[in-house]
Formats: sequence, C-alpha cells, structure tokens
Amino acid sequence: MKPPSQKKNTISNALPSKDEILAFIRDSKTQVGKREIARAFNIRGPAKIALKALLKTLHIEGDVERGKGRRLGTVGALPPVDVIEITHTDRDGDLFARPVKWDSTAPPPHILVVQPKTRGARPGKYKSLTVGVGDRVLAKLFPAGDDTYEARPIKKVAAAQARLIGVFESDGTRHSLKPVDKKFREEVVIARNDTGSAEPGDLVAVEVFDIPKFGPQRAKVIERLGEMNAAKNLSLIAIHQQGIPHVFSESALKQARDAKAAPLGDRVDLRQVPLITIDGEDARDFDDAVFAEPDTDPKNPGGWHLLVAIADVAWYVRAGDALDKDAYVRGNSVYFPDRVVPMLPEELSNGWCSLKPHEDRGVLAAHMWINAEGKVLRHKIIRGLMHSAARLTYNQVQAARDGNPDEMTKPLMEKVIAPLYGAYAALDNARAKRGTLELDITERKIIVDRETGNILGVEPRARYDSHKLIEEFMIAANVAAAETLAASPYPCVYRIHDRPDPERIEGLQEALQTLDLKFPNPGEARPADFNRVLKQVRGGPNENMVNTLVLRTQAQAVYSPENIGHFGLGLKKYGHFTSPIRRYSDLLVHRALIAANKLGEGGWNPKQDPDLVGICEYISMTERRAALAERQTVDRFTAAYLSDRTGAVFRGRISGVSRFGLFVNLDETGADGILPMRNLPQDFYDLDEKGHRVVGRRRGMQLRVGDVIDVKLLETNMVAGGIVFEYSGRVDTGRDDRPLRQDKFRREQSGRPKHKGPPRGSKRRKR
Repeated sequence: MKPPSQKKNTISNALPSKDEILAFIRDSKTQVGKREIARAFNIRGPAKIALKALLKTLHIEGDVERGKGRRLGTVGALPPVDVIEITHTDRDGDLFARPVKWDSTAPPPHILVVQPKTRGARPGKYKSLTVGVGDRVLAKLFPAGDDTYEARPIKKVAAAQARLIGVFESDGTRHSLKPVDKKFREEVVIARNDTGSAEPGDLVAVEVFDIPKFGPQRAKVIERLGEMNAAKNLSLIAIHQQGIPHVFSESALKQARDAKAAPLGDRVDLRQVPLITIDGEDARDFDDAVFAEPDTDPKNPGGWHLLVAIADVAWYVRAGDALDKDAYVRGNSVYFPDRVVPMLPEELSNGWCSLKPHEDRGVLAAHMWINAEGKVLRHKIIRGLMHSAARLTYNQVQAARDGNPDEMTKPLMEKVIAPLYGAYAALDNARAKRGTLELDITERKIIVDRETGNILGVEPRARYDSHKLIEEFMIAANVAAAETLAASPYPCVYRIHDRPDPERIEGLQEALQTLDLKFPNPGEARPADFNRVLKQVRGGPNENMVNTLVLRTQAQAVYSPENIGHFGLGLKKYGHFTSPIRRYSDLLVHRALIAANKLGEGGWNPKQDPDLVGICEYISMTERRAALAERQTVDRFTAAYLSDRTGAVFRGRISGVSRFGLFVNLDETGADGILPMRNLPQDFYDLDEKGHRVVGRRRGMQLRVGDVIDVKLLETNMVAGGIVFEYSGRVDTGRDDRPLRQDKFRREQSGRPKHKGPPRGSKRRKR
C-alpha cells in the first residue's frame, strides 16, 4: 500500500488506521518495523509515542507478530528466510511449496518456487540449483500478494530427523518408547535428561537423533500428548500419529458461533415437501434428505420424480474465510469409534448445517426425473429452504418396509417410504444394467460407551436395502451435479476411478487359474467382467478370497479436475456433491453449482482461479490419511476388546499370505491378526505368490487365501493394534486340497511339464 501523499517537510500528527498499517506491512517487499512505518506515513515527534501504543495494541489483539529485531509482520506471515518443502507442480510445471514449520491450524500460504541461479566453481559462471518435489530447501521468501510468496532457494537441507509416536515406559532407571506403529520393531531408549515432562504411560512424540549400526536407537521426548491409560484415548494415537488437525482456529470458532439461520430470500420454498433424513443410530449430523413421488408426466409412465436435498454449507463457509481455511487443512471429517474430528465446528456440523427434524434449513437440492428403468431423463439444481418431516434410522426404515412400522414410520409409509423404495427399485435396475462392480466386503462396527470409552462389542456392520436406497439416491445426485458442471465454465472437482492396471489384472488371472477360473476380456476389463467371476464363487469356499483379490486389483479413487469417469460405478461423469459438512470436495462442487446456476452468494467469484490440481492432490491425501487413521483405530479397539481372551480359540479366514506369516480375519469380530510362520505346524513353508498360498515342504500342507482355520489368540497389543495367533486346526475348505508333494510344487512354480522319462530307478539304455 502506498502511504498518503504529503508535502516533504510536513509532520503528520494523524495516525494511520489499523487497516492501513496492516496493508502496508503485508504489501511491503522488505522487513517492516516502527521506523519504516513512521517514515512511510511521515509520523514524527510526539506522534511516534502514539504509534508505538497502536502497534502494541495490534500485537496484543493478534493482528501482527513480532519477529527478530522487533520486526513486524501480519499473523501467519513467513520470515524473509525459511526452510520450505516442495510439495507439487501445477499444469505448467511450476513448483509450489509449504513451510516446514507451520503451527497454525489455518492453511499455509501459497509459495511459488522460482528456479534460482547460484554461483558455480568458476568465477563468473552460474549453475542452476536443481530442486524437485519432496526436496527441503533454505529459501529467501518475498511477499507476492495476499497469502502468497515467491521463494528463491539458497541451498538444499537435510531431511528432518525421524519422529515417532509411542507410549513412554520407565522402570525408574531405564526409559524407553513403545512405538504405536506395529511395523516398527527397533528398540528405542530415552536418556533421563531427554524425558521432558513425560510420565510412564504417557503418549509422547520423540525425535530419534542416533541410529547406530548395533544396539537401540536413541531419542528425546519433544512433546507430551496425553495420558495413555484408557480405551477412550486409543483414537488419540491415530490423531497424533497421522498428524490430523484437531484444533480449530479461534477466528473459525468465532465465525461459527456468529452464524445464523439461512433466510428464505430467493430460495425455493421446499418446506411443504415431506423430505426425511435416513442415517445410522449413532449419527449426529444429518446432511442429506430425500423424497420421491410418481412422475405425473403422461410421457413417463412408471417414472419417478426424486428430490435430494443437501445442507447448504457454502452459505456459511465462503472461499478464503477462516472457516474455509480450517476446512481445507482438514480436508474431511475423520470418524473414530468413540469420537469425530469434524471438518467444521460443531455449531455448523451439528447445528445450522444439520438437517434436523422440524427445523428450517438452507439446502442445495437436485430434482431428478427418471423413467421406470431408472434412467435419468432430466435434472435441475436449485437452492431452497426445507423443513425435515422426520429423522429416521436405517433399521427403522427397513423394519417398516418389512411390515413392522413403529409410531414414527407408520404415518409415513404410504406417501413417503413406499415411493422411496419404488424409485430405488428403478435405480437399482439401472445400476445392474450398467454393470457396477459388486464387491461383498464386510465392515466392522465397534460399539463403544461414549461416556466411559469402554468397548462393548465388535460386530459386522449390517447391510440393508435401506442403506442401498440412500446410496443410489446419493449417486444419482452426484451424477446430476457433475453433468451440470461439465457444461459450465466454472472449475469442477470430479471423483474419478481409473481402470485397473493391466499388470494387476494379469496377476488376478494367474491367481484365478489356480482355482480353475477364467477372467474374461483381460485387455478391455469392465466391471461386468469382474462381476461374472464374483458370481461364480458366490456361496462357495473361494468367495472371500476372490472378493479380496478383485478389490486389490482395483485402482484407488481420487479427486481430479480432469474427468476420466468412475470405473467401479460404471459412470462417465461423477462428482461428490452430497456431503459438504464432512468433505471439502463437496463444498467446492457446491460453490461451482451456485456460480453456474446463478443461485446467489457463496459461489465461485469469476476472478478466482483456484489451483484445482494442487487442491485435488491435497484432499485426496487427507482422504487416504483419514482412512488409514480410522482403520488403525479400529484395529486398536479390537485388540483392546480381545485383550482378556488370550488363549481362546477362534475361527477365522486367511486374508493374505507373506514370507513371514499369514494374515487371518476372525469371523466373530472381524479382527485382523498375524499368524507367524513359526506358529504353524512344524515344517518349512514355501510362499506361492501366484497361488496366494504357502506350502509345507515335508508334509505338503497347503494354506491359501480364503481358507477357514482355527487359531489360538496368543498376544494383543492395543497400543499398536497388533494381534498374534497360533495355528490350532484346519476346517474343511470344500476343495480337493490333498498334501502337495514338493517335486510337484516346484514343477508348478517353474512351469516345467510333467516328467516323461523312464521310471525312477530304471537303467537308461546305453547307446
């Protein structure tokens, strides 16, 4: 910002405003202190005392920060020289980075890396400092506008020292760390002077500073994370281990507290439509509501009109504000058995953006008209105000459909629930025709007492038609949103799922051949081809194994601004629209829809040009991070639940094989554990990777993925989520799995034909 024009010798007694000072600090290309501000605004004499008081007020209120040499900077501003890590490139090949040390919950500023020239060995010559994604460099930083910097690298720096999360253990003289990562098997010791304030049993973060060739690694405690003495803290491990942001900035919390009800204004009034929410019993936020009725258009006999209403999060969370910055850093909500780390503060996620029954709520809604076969004929996105008729659960709706309605569902059966199932039947028919991948993978449900954190049980998650109904309605709405944006100039984030890698399909083919199964059309694989194989094994001894192998063959779904379709769902256009409370991707889609359809405030500004490539890479990462944290926490809760049943025998199924053992999934709880080779019947076992099995050399016993076996529980580790089994017995697989002779096994592995020479022991004819 340029200071106001003044005569050269005129002394100003009027102080600049707070906004003028902040703008000057932010826009300055050099370091700023009281002297620079006084000179820029021509403040002299006694007015400097008032300026000093004003700057102190700005510091106390948190608007500016004081750095080295009493230099001033806006909150979140970076120092002139800092260590940065290069994170990604854009479409033009430009490098972008983030500061290595960034303690704020707000998203870090954008840093564009300018490839430098550094002096070479010969005088007057220059050579380029080559840097790329993943490098850490010391760089000079120059402000380049709002929340943006240019970085000129000076030199590369070494990677950070190893940081581990674990439980601090001590016997009074020896201090050590019990890592939470079950794959980390090295011993870690901590000197007395390096324990900090940690107490035995605390969850701590340590920094490894010595990794000798022989002996334990040495580390020091750098952060005490909390007491690790109860099941309710098991999810805390994953939060810290995966670096999941879990504290909102004060500005975001204030913005959420100040939020008010969305007005009707230009919205479509949907309050007379009996929209209902259907969620799990333990759900606390309701971000989607549904309604269906027969289509009255005579040109569409047997057709349906669907309405999917989604919480209007974009009304409350505007691009670039405090809530938006916190939401972006989180990327999505993370769901643990005992808690949720939400993407938005509770005032929104469980308040104004939750479609609570009998309360007015702002929504974005997709009208869809489908024919009797489930094909979408047309659709329209609107902005409305709804009034939920009821909050129902999957169990309630399914019971009502099965002829056992309760007091709440009975009045809704004819006009609400029955039409929903009618429309679902049509959508399910269309799903079957387009060949959606039909995998049958059982999920675990951890039942926890939310007050005490005690684990009450572990059971497979139920799967009803009421679940599938909501899924099909949400998929239809997601397609409608993607198709709407495909024809608009506004940036869109697609949910894409690529075709399986040919090498993975080849591996699947080889595994299926060992089961006398063939995979059709390997070169042009379609979901229907996988479904044919899955159908052949359904109900048989190989069902679980083939489902697991098919799942591992698939590519990972991610977010992208480039649309390549969704292979698993058999769709050409697909975008996440239905959960903006818990997914940042959906919020981006809402903004694009608001702008494209001219639906009012909260959409993309035409002047905005977001880095969608970088955003998609980041939120895809946060999604993987959340999935890993959730899976690890379920493992820890399950290990804790089984900790008092050591020595018990369980029935399970082999889910994987490796050189060091078998992975076993228990039928009763769905718990996953390891059966080491040493705990198998005494023999030497060879791994057959193609056949997904191990084979004993002397006795020829075969154990392959999908086999049902009995195992004894030997050990549990609730901190790492590890479970160790011992082989207890084999259950009939329904296959002809007689012991395999070693010569036959080796011949199968080498691909050599069966021996056709003279019988063993006979003399060959001499020439």
